[in-house]
Amino acid sequence: MRMLRRNALSFLTCMPIAAAAGGASVATAAVPEEKPKTSGKILFVVTSHGELGNTGRKTGYWLSEVTHSWKVLKDAGYEIDFVSPLGGECPSEGIDASDPINKEFSQDLSAQKKINFTMKPSDVKPDEYKAIFFAGGHGVMWDFPDNKELAAITSKIYENGGVVAAVCHGPAGLVNVKLSNGKYLVEGKKINSFTNSEEKGIGLDKVVPFALETALVKHGAKFQCSDNFQSHVVVNDRVITGQNPMSAMAVGAAIRTALQN
Repeated sequence: MRMLRRNALSFLTCMPIAAAAGGASVATAAVPEEKPKTSGKILFVVTSHGELGNTGRKTGYWLSEVTHSWKVLKDAGYEIDFVSPLGGECPSEGIDASDPINKEFSQDLSAQKKINFTMKPSDVKPDEYKAIFFAGGHGVMWDFPDNKELAAITSKIYENGGVVAAVCHGPAGLVNVKLSNGKYLVEGKKINSFTNSEEKGIGLDKVVPFALETALVKHGAKFQCSDNFQSHVVVNDRVITGQNPMSAMAVGAAIRTALQN
């Protein structure tokens, strides 16, 4: 009897291998897919606005400002989600196909799914995020500053002890953010952004709806900058800001450092 039982067990154990070799399908128990462990989640904010004022030209988010920061943080193990004022697919500008990081971003299936189907602000749960990052591009000048939902998300993440960051025109998303004490987030802080001089240098100072540097200073920011189109990053009390597209990778690195410390 014991011999028969051993033979039966041996036969059952070998069945999947034999069946697979013969091409027959074998029902197996479903194994839940394990999500890879991450260092935490970071929320990237991009614009939904695609018209450059009355110029007839197109705008959107500046691609390398997204991809270069994304690269640094992805490689550090962070999961990155995307949100925009309107949700869904968003317009972009500054597309450089020769940039290897842009190419890597375009071939990353997870990143492409998220950037092409961005969340709406109402979909975001601020408590899930360690940091929020506002990418630039001229489109943000129209739909970031007065978006109360994005402002509330930003305030919540900051007051939860998280990092708030932005690059180039991205600080337009910080201009009107108020904390629970009623003060502007940028008040009394060293802040950086695309400068009035840089805007004039590219001939768009009369096109954008307001001067970003001036608006930040009006709400109490201690504005700092370098010469036009030089990389410059300012870190002040978990608020990280970069001056222009050349600063995007350094902003990503500063976010990584702030979160690791």
